[in-house]
Parts: sequence; structure tokens; C-alpha cells
Amino acid sequence: MGDNDAQKTGSRIRDAIMNFTAPGGLSQRALNNTMHVVEQLGLAIVAGEYPENTLVPLDPDLEEMFGVSRTVVREAKKTLVAKGLLESKAKVGTRVRPASEWSMFDPDVLRWHASLRKSRNFLEELFEIRLIFEPAAARLVALRATPEQRRRLEQHVEKLAHAGSRREFVAADLEFHTDLLGMTGNRFMHSLGDLVQTTLFTLLDRELRSAGEMGGPELLEKRAAEHRAIVTAIAQQDAQRAHDAMAHVIRSAKLRMDE
Repeated sequence: MGDNDAQKTGSRIRDAIMNFTAPGGLSQRALNNTMHVVEQLGLAIVAGEYPENTLVPLDPDLEEMFGVSRTVVREAKKTLVAKGLLESKAKVGTRVRPASEWSMFDPDVLRWHASLRKSRNFLEELFEIRLIFEPAAARLVALRATPEQRRRLEQHVEKLAHAGSRREFVAADLEFHTDLLGMTGNRFMHSLGDLVQTTLFTLLDRELRSAGEMGGPELLEKRAAEHRAIVTAIAQQDAQRAHDAMAHVIRSAKLRMDE
């Protein structure tokens, strides 16, 4: 990933954060009737309004509920079937599949979970999976990073240290973690960036709902220093120390969530 690609990624991240946190941002992404039904029905399923193994309303009822055609309803249900939330059977109907069978790596399914007010269990699971793959990613980057990639990680840390708002801090944090995943050279690792994005967006949303400001320069520097320890280990090609420093960053974020 060159400088231009990194800049484009940064711009997309900042735009995504603004869209995620802006009032009505989610509904504005429903660009057509089908996606609107997918969005609303998917959210309702994840929220438990349609419990596991129960039937969702029949097509005519959904048509009336959303004011759309039968074609739109069927396409929306196909999309939710593909995401693992629904299962259709002839002469039986469409039922909600058990939550253990949902496609949890799907960006929409992740986002729907993150939007719930009671999402602690979901976040616990996210932190567990991040502790499995992100320290391993830092270990790989310590062994594979080029000098230019190391400099880019240092730039991300400087943005963290000088962030002037929660959104700026999360944007820099997300750039750091997603860029590091890409530096592994492993396409599967790179694809896991949606998990990191969901965690950070959810924590940002919680912070924005709470009172108070981001914190003074000392707090920002402390959090930046935790990330700087990862970069230092990578620069010294110390794979184990990079692994441990990344694990510390994730555990620290979880502790802040528990406060």
C-alpha cells in the first residue's frame, strides 16, 4: 500500500466515522427499497424482535409493513438468508436461524450488533477475537515491514498523540490498526479490519453518548505511547515484543470499556 492508497484509506475511514456517528447516518445508507428492508428487518432480528427459530411475517405482511413490492421483499429475504440470519423452507415459511449460525464476519451483521444499546456481550466477543489475530499480525509485521511502512506507522502514532477530538482519535486509531493488518501481506488478516472498525466505532458511539471531553494531552499521550511501543518493537524487528505490546493496547481498550 503506497502513500496515495494510504491517504485514500484514511479519507474513507474518516468519512465512515462521520456517517456512522451522525444522526440518521444509517438510514441514509439505505439507497433503495430492498436495502431499506434488509436494514430494518436485519436490525429487528439482531435485536431479538424476531427470536431464534421463529417465523418472520409472511411476504404480504412485510409488503404492507414496509410499503414495498413482493419482489423487494423476496430480494431482501434472499440477502438476509445469505448473511445467515434467515432460512426459507417450502410450505413452512422463513424462520430466524440460531444466532450461532449467523455470519458474524459480515459487515452489516457486525454493525447491527454494534448499534444495540445492550451490546456488552458482543463487544466481549470482539475483544476476544481481536486478542487472537491482532497480536499475531503485529508479530508478522515486525518480521516483514519495510522502512516506509514503519514510517507510516509512526505517522499514525503522531496523529493519535495530537488528536483534537474523539472522532479524530478514533480515525487515527483505525488507520493504525487497519494499516498494520494490511502490512502483514496476508489477505485474510486485511479482511479482518471490519472487526476492528466495528469495535472502535461502537466505543466511539458510547463515548459520544457520555458526558465529558476526550481527555487532556497527558491521557492522549499515554494512549499514543501504548501504540508507540508497538511501532518501536516493529522497528527493532522484535516480534514477541510487538505481539505483547499489541495485546496490551487491546486489553487497555477493554478496560476503558469496563469503567
